[in-house]
Amino acid sequence: MSEYVHYQQVSEVPGLVLSTARFAEYSFDRHFHLDFHVGLVSEGIQRQGSQGKTVLLGPGSVALMPPGEIHDGMAQDGGEYTLKTFRLSQQLIAGVTEEISGRAHAPELKSAVLDDPRLAHSLVRLHDTMHHDGGASSLAAQTQWLTLLENLLRQSRAIMPERVPGALSPGQWTRVRDYCFSRLAEKITLEELAGLCGLGRFQFLKQFKLTIGMTPHAWLLRLRLERACELLLQGSQAIAAVAQAVGFYDQSHFNRAFRQAYGVAPSRFRA
Repeated sequence: MSEYVHYQQVSEVPGLVLSTARFAEYSFDRHFHLDFHVGLVSEGIQRQGSQGKTVLLGPGSVALMPPGEIHDGMAQDGGEYTLKTFRLSQQLIAGVTEEISGRAHAPELKSAVLDDPRLAHSLVRLHDTMHHDGGASSLAAQTQWLTLLENLLRQSRAIMPERVPGALSPGQWTRVRDYCFSRLAEKITLEELAGLCGLGRFQFLKQFKLTIGMTPHAWLLRLRLERACELLLQGSQAIAAVAQAVGFYDQSHFNRAFRQAYGVAPSRFRA
């Protein structure tokens, strides 16, 4: 496989740049960055040197590299590896940590390698979603983004997440529910739902899950699919029209989500 490097700025998240690369013979000389890097090796092994130590990065590990940390990187034993990174500006990190911790302060970012296959897998999936599916504006991507960053920064001990007391009030829940029911065909964002409750995104995520027992994305997805069932049983609309009516602009995505939820394709549901 030929070597390549691809960078992509995520317009919906100012200060975030994704990179995907495949390396074999190429090696990084000693260097540093002005932003915070989260590195993931999805295939192969990278040998990385930093602070007089050498570590091997492979699938299942998450490498954190703070601004100014001098390091290098190369393939292990002449092999090939695929590297995916999140490059977060210092301004972006400061804003996210304030949102998660509830305090305006500069986080203490340190280099670390987290051996957490589940977190690594989730970060790779989020990276792929942002890269292939048009950015980070969907409710699913926003939810994953905040949740995974909280996990990442908490494990690295860079922040102490804010304690979010209580659940949504009955009035807040009613506003969110009615808003979603009336706009199923439209794109619904985390900012919109949090704003209905007068909360920040992180607080809203925590209080919503405490109230409902599901994330906002999971609940909204099920609501869309339940409404799709009603429309399919009426039999008056084509499947593509039903998908669009409940907010799925990609029919293949609708088909996959429906089959996963009900065990049959939409075409078989009303047969």
